[in-house]
Amino acid sequence: MTRLFLEFFKTEKASGLVLIACTLISLSLANSGIAASYLPLWQLPLFGQTFAYWINDGLMAVFFLLVGLEIEREIYVGELSQARKALLPVAAAIGGMLVPALLHFSLNAGTATQAGIGIPMATDIAFALGVLSLLGQRVPLSVKVFLTALAIIDDLGAIVVIAVFYSGNLSVVNLLIAVCIIAVLFVCNRLRINSLAIYLVGGVFLWHFVHQSGIHATISGVILAFLVPFGKGDASSPSYRLQHILHYPVAFFVLPLFALANTSLAIAPGWYASLLQPNELGIALGLLVGKPVGITVFSWLGVKARIMALPDDMTWKHIGSVSVLGGVGFTMSIFITLLAFQNPLVVQQSKIVILIASLIAGCTGYVLLRCVLRTRPGG
Repeated sequence: MTRLFLEFFKTEKASGLVLIACTLISLSLANSGIAASYLPLWQLPLFGQTFAYWINDGLMAVFFLLVGLEIEREIYVGELSQARKALLPVAAAIGGMLVPALLHFSLNAGTATQAGIGIPMATDIAFALGVLSLLGQRVPLSVKVFLTALAIIDDLGAIVVIAVFYSGNLSVVNLLIAVCIIAVLFVCNRLRINSLAIYLVGGVFLWHFVHQSGIHATISGVILAFLVPFGKGDASSPSYRLQHILHYPVAFFVLPLFALANTSLAIAPGWYASLLQPNELGIALGLLVGKPVGITVFSWLGVKARIMALPDDMTWKHIGSVSVLGGVGFTMSIFITLLAFQNPLVVQQSKIVILIASLIAGCTGYVLLRCVLRTRPGG
């Protein structure tokens, strides 16, 4: 366990608790007597766009930059650096993405809501680790690492899904300019130019031209992460320094703002009537059934095939309980919802289902893990 991973884990679990608080505050305000003043706040104009736009397309690129830096670190020196260690969370993440997607697709194929297939695929790392942190030191280290690696790989899968399926019509000229910027930053990397300012300024231009190209702009954050020099991964590494700088702003500013802006839902009477519609049912089943089934079954198949092995202090009860926490979608699920649908009513109903399913998954996972940990010696 590197110091940076411990810092990342502590920050993410604290962020999860802040996200829960922000969600409750936003829902309360949106359904209170000041809703008429609160709800339009996110649509206020700012530099030619709305406030919500800059949060979802601008600040979330910074979130994706941090995710990319963590993925890079895991690949070079973390849990994904050794094949045997990486295979278990990789297999679990693949199962946790495929099964929910198939469940949603089976209910929505050929309909107007088919684009929501990516919504139940992702795990919210901050919320999931926030729930896990409530159990304190009783949670085995391998369980914390497994859930973290699983959620990181999930995020990577979600990024690929966004880039491939949720991008608009391509502008070749802007795309070529973006590629040129990437090439220049890559050369800077190879020449061992370690000035963060060069990469951050280049990243701003990259964000602009990726956005103009029709590819979702947040992808630029992940691309930039892999262009920032990693070096030896120590405290002098630009990648390390940038990740350290971004931890707290992302955890306690970017994600809380995203939660406030995207959970300001005015819940109308009879909102529950749509819960059995194909899209809403697909999201709920994907997160609450598809996630735990996919994670557990794919892990079990890999271990039985002797391709991978469980860590010494992890049991199948741990896997099963943690797989339920994988159904906490929230940030990434809401983000993909905004990309998948244009109809405000469908977006709102999808968000409500995501919140309900994530709450159920978080509470159920917590209770299951608490019961499992009681059976451990000294637990």
